[in-house]
Amino acid sequence: MNLELANQLFIVGGATSGFGKAIATALLNEGAKVIVVARGKEKLNEQYGSIANAEIVTGDITQHGVIEKLKAIVGGRQLHGMLVNAGGPPAKTVLETTLSDWDDAYQKLLRWKVELTQAFVPAMVKAGYGRIVYIESSSVKQPIENLVLSTSLRLAVVGLVKTLSQEIGKSGVTLNILGPGSHNTPAIDRLYNKKSEQTGLPFADVKQTAIQLIPVGVLGEADDFASLAVWLLSKQSRFVTGQTIMVDGGAVRSTL
Repeated sequence: MNLELANQLFIVGGATSGFGKAIATALLNEGAKVIVVARGKEKLNEQYGSIANAEIVTGDITQHGVIEKLKAIVGGRQLHGMLVNAGGPPAKTVLETTLSDWDDAYQKLLRWKVELTQAFVPAMVKAGYGRIVYIESSSVKQPIENLVLSTSLRLAVVGLVKTLSQEIGKSGVTLNILGPGSHNTPAIDRLYNKKSEQTGLPFADVKQTAIQLIPVGVLGEADDFASLAVWLLSKQSRFVTGQTIMVDGGAVRSTL
């Protein structure tokens, strides 16, 4: 399938690791131009410095200053799509959290996504085209233990995306959420470490037990996840908007 992504311009957050790296790489392989954003300057230069179609932005995408920098870099060019992606808050139970944890989670998981969305969607609407994919978590469909901060604030993002997709439905701009389950990326280890601390079981045993609960019997891979994300960032996904799609090996049992 020709996704017709050549020379289209995208922003990809969290581009040096996990899903962000896999999706940025897939877009570049399709001939797209990608503004790659991450905090690690050395990793960015190592991974993308020699790629002509990659523009490097060093910084924390959740911060106002970096969003302003992205606006300046895009300038008057048409932005065809964005991958809205960054790390999450620590794994904690409800009673372990503090109000400061909740304030921090609001910033890390919701506030900056509103700012980034409002920064670029108006121009997409004016151009009559745009694709935005938000990476959240399968916990928005089925809560995961020790992830109350993530689950609560990511559900707010679901509300944001669903509402905006209705408001601009006829504009040619689509917005969708991907909810990853357990994938073989560095982010999942924080859950296994937390469970290991709570139970006293070795990390390896906790991980193996978690894998056994996935119907397909294996952890997902970032490259598999990227194939769906890139399709959603393409013209072919024009009839899909406002959706929250699980990529979890069948782990979520909800029918909704």
